[in-house]
Amino acid sequence: MSQSPFQKFVNKKKNSVVKEELRQERKAVKKERAAFFEKKKAEEYQARMAKRNAEAAPIQDNRKTAGGKQFSKAAEKVSSTGNAKTKTPAAPVTMQAAPTGAMPLNKFLAHCGICSRRDAVSLIADGKVKVNKAIVTEPGFKVSSTDEIFFNGKKLFITKNLIYILLNKPKDYITTTDDPQGRKTVLQLIQQATTERVYPIGRLDRNTSGVLLLTNDGDLTQKLSHPSYEIKKIYEAKLDKPLAKADFDKIIKGLRLEDGIIHVDSLAYADAKDKSIIGIEIHSGRNRIVRRIFEHLGYDVKGLDRVMYANLTKKNVERGKWRYLSEKEIRLLKYMNASKKKSLN
Repeated sequence: MSQSPFQKFVNKKKNSVVKEELRQERKAVKKERAAFFEKKKAEEYQARMAKRNAEAAPIQDNRKTAGGKQFSKAAEKVSSTGNAKTKTPAAPVTMQAAPTGAMPLNKFLAHCGICSRRDAVSLIADGKVKVNKAIVTEPGFKVSSTDEIFFNGKKLFITKNLIYILLNKPKDYITTTDDPQGRKTVLQLIQQATTERVYPIGRLDRNTSGVLLLTNDGDLTQKLSHPSYEIKKIYEAKLDKPLAKADFDKIIKGLRLEDGIIHVDSLAYADAKDKSIIGIEIHSGRNRIVRRIFEHLGYDVKGLDRVMYANLTKKNVERGKWRYLSEKEIRLLKYMNASKKKSLN
């Protein structure tokens, strides 16, 4: 019997292969279309921000006269490149910083978005800040709205709009605001998010990925960075070999490192079938503490990802992407662990 009637079935692709090819084509088209509209909306958002900033001064005066609230909701919903996967991403929730009267110089720098209060102490002590053209080295020096404050020769003004951005940091990016060596920084990933100067809260080293919070709110930065608030952080570590039960127990009991004893809040095997993947919860802010814990026991950390920081997760935020915090998230951060509050001034 001739095989010619069946020739067309020879070397025919499986249905699953054809479906996968079509799926990939549709995915590529959707991605290209989404990128186009996101870019367009980002440009529209930047234009609106510029217009709003131009009109901000009289609006702020009216709010003060009426005793307006510090919380203000954005009037329009926007989308910008790098945002999380949502159909209508919200515009940034901004909070108006309205300090009045005299305040310590380091607090003034924090409100200007230069750095946290704690970091401002070092800048002031190094003589990098001038008040009315005179160098001041005392962080507690009181300044008021009538004083002229300069940092590195640039006059400072208190930031009006406080911005809060959550970034899912990828590897090979550093968390400094700029790098003399020309390495990639996290600010390059959020450059379309805001025109305000923001900086990261805490640090993730170059080879660590995951949740990173950036803001120009100096008070919140001071709070989340201070050890007394015991801010929770959860990491997933990929080791070069399975974590032995004996070493697991040593970590639980506490390890003595070169800078003192370290205790973790929780430890678990993240994958029951692969004991080289470890979940670790910790509130210590010591430098490279998770890596040092495992290296102390003879393990090499191949990958480290922060999956939670101060109850914020990277859910629905792809690697290298970002989103604005919601008003509820901001409020929760500001009142987090309020019972542990100490005087930080």
